[in-house]
Amino acid sequence: MRIAVTGSIATDHLMHFPGRFADQLLPDRLHALSLSFLVDRLEIRRGGVAANIAYGMGRLGLSPTLVGAVGTDSADYQIWLKQHGVDVDSVLVVPGEPTARFVCTTDVDHHRIGAFYPGATRAACTISLQGVVERVGGIDLVMISPNDPAAMLRHTEECRLSGLPFAADPSRQIADMNRQDVQFLLDGARYLFTDERQAALLQESTGWSALRILERVGVWFTTLGAAGVLVERAGQEPFVVPAIPDVSVVEPTGARDALRAGVLAALARGASLRGAAQLGCALASLALESAGTQGYAPDARSLAGRVRGAYGEETVAATVPVLAGMS
Repeated sequence: MRIAVTGSIATDHLMHFPGRFADQLLPDRLHALSLSFLVDRLEIRRGGVAANIAYGMGRLGLSPTLVGAVGTDSADYQIWLKQHGVDVDSVLVVPGEPTARFVCTTDVDHHRIGAFYPGATRAACTISLQGVVERVGGIDLVMISPNDPAAMLRHTEECRLSGLPFAADPSRQIADMNRQDVQFLLDGARYLFTDERQAALLQESTGWSALRILERVGVWFTTLGAAGVLVERAGQEPFVVPAIPDVSVVEPTGARDALRAGVLAALARGASLRGAAQLGCALASLALESAGTQGYAPDARSLAGRVRGAYGEETVAATVPVLAGMS
């Protein structure tokens, strides 16, 4: 299965605050909020949701096509992605604009405060998926992850018009779009990805109940943090795949993207929904134990070991075909 991953490509500035954000918030002074944190660690890493997902899929042996916009400062980043199995020939380089920047501070409770500067990402709406399809000789699924809102809408419309199956991951962009646009991003998606907070926000933003959303998408994956992943499908009993236990969290930022990469890679190789969620959780656990969103380096043996320990030997047997394609 050939998968195109659309969305942001960015540089991450990840900082650690050795305290609790909650201790800095004074309820009677929220109207004059001004916060400053002395951090004890700074990591400058490669990031961006689409790039992170594509990286994870590449490490699992797929060759995803990355679709997004970057600045002229991204040459080394593109080489890195290409070295790890990602097709970057459909990435748009925008002269005069920097590659997007994500700045995030995480406290000891793993709560985060972040800001995203789009930079070159604002030109992503000029990219045509039809040109990508023609270049690679066909696409079987398009992952539409957080991006410039106009680009997300354009790529969703192109998928509908050309009959391309697509997955929707509206994420943080839900809050910045109107009801009609959010409904447009979801309707007809083969797969929908959210976390618990986004699932609630999605219902509020669309005006649709959870049941109505399920009637309009194929499968809904909702991440539950340490509790794992909820998998729902209209007319079928939902189920939860537990997260990998006893993970030593170093940096939580890349876990969501690694999980999506694992799920999509498994589905591309014919895994069941449960098996896909299990592999996604295993890959996410590796990301949690690494600094940066692309700091993990999975291998078939370690992933199989994590799946075996969490879900049993029978699950490993079903996962073998998925891991067989890893380099």
